[in-house]
Amino acid sequence: MHEYSVAYDIYATAKRAAEEHNATEVKKIFVDVGEMTMVNPEQVKFLFDVIKEEDPAFHNAILEYRQVAVRVRCACGHEGYEHFVCPECGGMPQITEGREIVVANIEIEVDDDES
Repeated sequence: MHEYSVAYDIYATAKRAAEEHNATEVKKIFVDVGEMTMVNPEQVKFLFDVIKEEDPAFHNAILEYRQVAVRVRCACGHEGYEHFVCPECGGMPQITEGREIVVANIEIEVDDDES
């Protein structure tokens, strides 16, 4: 299941960042999901909630996602949102955004008493 590996990678990325910053709690994880990823974000969110249950630092963590529109650039110089055919020259544009899944931000709680 592709969504499970995506959910686990999001968890592992957030966990690594939390450990690097000595976080006591992970509150929110913000993820950008491209339209062309062929991933169901709601399913990823559900699976993330299952994975996080084993980790006390993630107990109340919330996964939020933002859909990223496809952006393209054609060799003729046209830039836009057309996926398959450039409206300027009829060529096939290159996708520059919208195929990625990126952990954009992580909100954590840090114990200020620790030095």
